Amino acid sequence: MACRAIFAIHLGLYLTSTIVCGQVAGASEPADSGAHSQVDGKAKSPALGEATRLIMEGTNRFRKQEGRGELKSQQQLVATARDFADFLARTEKFSHEADGSEPTERAKKHDYAPCIVAENIAYEYNSAGFETEDLARRFIEGWKKSPGHRKNMLDPDVLEAGMAVAQSKESGKYYAVQVFGRPRSAAIEFSVVNESDAKIEYRLGDEDLSLEPRVTRTHQQCQASELRFAWTEAEGKPESFQPGQGDRFIVTKEQGKYRVSKAAAGQGMTGSFLRR
Repeated sequence: MACRAIFAIHLGLYLTSTIVCGQVAGASEPADSGAHSQVDGKAKSPALGEATRLIMEGTNRFRKQEGRGELKSQQQLVATARDFADFLARTEKFSHEADGSEPTERAKKHDYAPCIVAENIAYEYNSAGFETEDLARRFIEGWKKSPGHRKNMLDPDVLEAGMAVAQSKESGKYYAVQVFGRPRSAAIEFSVVNESDAKIEYRLGDEDLSLEPRVTRTHQQCQASELRFAWTEAEGKPESFQPGQGDRFIVTKEQGKYRVSKAAAGQGMTGSFLRR
């Protein structure tokens, strides 16, 4: 877990601070309330529900700018984020294990069946309070500027998210939680089929695998990994595939040559001859 702290005193009138933390792995709508009193007037009080909406909107805008898909708001992840934000605000504890559990465990407690769970947390403090838009912007910008949090926000393998903001009644700090997920139902399933008369070897991500003749192996992944066949590397002609849902990679041997044919779900066969 990485955390970053920023503190500032502005003209002797009010204090601001920012803390952000992120980790890869999980209540009711928090009521609006004011921060500590400002020296020269009433502290500003942001609408926390609207700030939460703006954080989700800003995160998707950032993902679009970086060529990532839009995240859908997911009910169980929203509940996970709300409960943890409320816990942080109520206890003033600040870590991904503040309640004694990991993000994935919290998501599971809210009946989310995860393939991937990632979480960002942060808090903001300003004795003068915040405008709603400014509070949301500060959370987003703080995460974007930190490599670990930015990575979570831009993870191409997550599909949905839940976000929340809560305020501590004791200190006036605002706590924000982002929970990103990919459900188990969205795991990528594909198969490698060895129709040749010899054992073949291939690599999936960082794992080296072998497959006996006339055997089919089905893989299920949460994150897409590159698929390579060993003999292509030996010939200096690396050929890689990016498996998609329902793909079948069929290896045959004809006249001393291996052929890998890819049958994409709902599509015809494609492939090339590869000499061993």
